[in-house]
Amino acid sequence: MSEAAPDLEAVVAAIADRAAPGEQVEAYANHSVETDVKVHGGAVEELTVAESGGVGVRVVVDGRLGYAWVGSLAPDLVAGVLDEARDNARFAAPDPHNDLPTAADAVGVDVASLDLWRDECITVPTTEKVALALALERIAAGLDPRVRGVESVHYGDAAARSAVASSLGVRASSRRTVSSCSVSALAGEGDGTRTGSGFSVGRTLADLDPDRAARDAVTRATRLLGAAPVTSRRVPVVFDPLVTRSLLGILGAAVNGEAMNKGRSMFLGRLDQPVAAASVTLVDDPTDARASGAAPYDAEGIPTRRNPLITDGVLCGVLHNTATARRAGVATTGSAVRAGYASPPGVGARALALAPGPRSPDEILRIAGDAFFVQSVSGLHSGTNPVSGDLSLGAEGLLIRDGELADPVRGVTIASTVPRMLLDVVAVGSDLTWLPGAAAGLTLLVGEMALSGA
Repeated sequence: MSEAAPDLEAVVAAIADRAAPGEQVEAYANHSVETDVKVHGGAVEELTVAESGGVGVRVVVDGRLGYAWVGSLAPDLVAGVLDEARDNARFAAPDPHNDLPTAADAVGVDVASLDLWRDECITVPTTEKVALALALERIAAGLDPRVRGVESVHYGDAAARSAVASSLGVRASSRRTVSSCSVSALAGEGDGTRTGSGFSVGRTLADLDPDRAARDAVTRATRLLGAAPVTSRRVPVVFDPLVTRSLLGILGAAVNGEAMNKGRSMFLGRLDQPVAAASVTLVDDPTDARASGAAPYDAEGIPTRRNPLITDGVLCGVLHNTATARRAGVATTGSAVRAGYASPPGVGARALALAPGPRSPDEILRIAGDAFFVQSVSGLHSGTNPVSGDLSLGAEGLLIRDGELADPVRGVTIASTVPRMLLDVVAVGSDLTWLPGAAAGLTLLVGEMALSGA
């Protein structure tokens, strides 16, 4: 980062080395520089350049886990975090599974060599980042006469480093940069207006494609003009890559080791059994540098690896950190994640993706028949039961007729169950698209869902 950037490896090692006999100590440190730009009406609405850092410490004594953190890397403040974590451990209930990962948990897994850092993310002047956001707004506003305005434009980037050290021999550090821009366009015709969004992601500003983001936003907005509800029916459904990305989040939660251990997954007891069509292969691969969440180590300092979850329709894997793995009697999959230094690690996917199929989006439209193309959904979390898999979502999109997108639709609901949808997958698109977040999108055709409208 900069010459003044703290030596995170030294910070966490100094804490881990202070472990007392019979005590397990882990320190996690993070330092980041982030830029956020929002523009509206040709002017900067919000501009933030922020630097932050902190340390979180886990202590395990006699099965009792204590956690403490400090939102600073100043030596005098960091010095007291270990004692605070020790004090918190005194009041915790003992749990035999409260062991920290050891260096042995990393044996047999090669550390991926990932090129995730771009110096330009920090060295590019903020004025250029503002200029990209302003240009994105101008491009979107001028692409189609039906565009009545641009609701929002955002540019953001982050340059982040982290380090983990424990008294049990774990030593790991990583760094990465991410950059993205997004735009929401408002299109109108008569009294009707619709909105559409577009994105572009990369490692630094030079990776971004504002023209593509603007085109996507305007296309998604203008093709929904005149949208109206349709009569209820059962139809094949084609999902836009943005929607598929969101649906993969539901699957990621279902193959989460913590949910499995608590009996709160729709896949409970289904390991090594068919759960989807044979064309469905789902993988979480944080070693894929194209993913925003790519990383060589997880949040516990264990090397990440490619984790197959569903292969040819068969459930073959579950994501685990050290604690959930030990409760399940298996090995960690290097899937520990953290919201930051202020919380201990949980379990989660970093780079979920379906294996692409052979058909292009246009080919999928042609084989769908009379179907419904879902461009966006609402109520994803409230409308999904994580245990039963029941799913009911508000949706808007377009009817598909003779292999082409036809009448725009809004004010409808699509419903099924996630297990049923997986078994009903007819085609997986070839258009794998990495988007912001922990999952990739692609076009997906499901054989039948209930469409409820007028």
